[in-house]
Amino acid sequence: MLSEKPLLPSVPFRECPIQVSLGVLGRKWTMLILRDIGFLKVDRFNQIMRATPGLTPRILSLRLSQLEEAGFLRRVETDHSVRWALTDKGEDTLPLLLGFIEFGSKWNADEVFEDKRPRRLSELFPGLPLRKVA
Repeated sequence: MLSEKPLLPSVPFRECPIQVSLGVLGRKWTMLILRDIGFLKVDRFNQIMRATPGLTPRILSLRLSQLEEAGFLRRVETDHSVRWALTDKGEDTLPLLLGFIEFGSKWNADEVFEDKRPRRLSELFPGLPLRKVA
């Protein structure tokens, strides 16, 4: 728990790191695309389209380009296909996504689970070495 005192950094921020991070990550569909590639190992355009109902080809193309430009993804071209892979920066989003899974599984259990029972990450992913988001 945080104390009643303000949480102030030891080094002043030029810009708020939350606001800057949300520049790309806060765009609609972005985190779901990272989920698909990072957790589900869905790495081709049409696979991502199928894995994310409601996502349009135009928006997927735009988000993939934005994520590549921002350094979260790299395009992997082979003779017959194009695949997408997380960069180190993209891999660093996975604990954030796990945090969203943890939050949603606890506070939105009535929507997430048929039995509406809240769950912890350790219940959902037994054996997964979990670390706190730093």
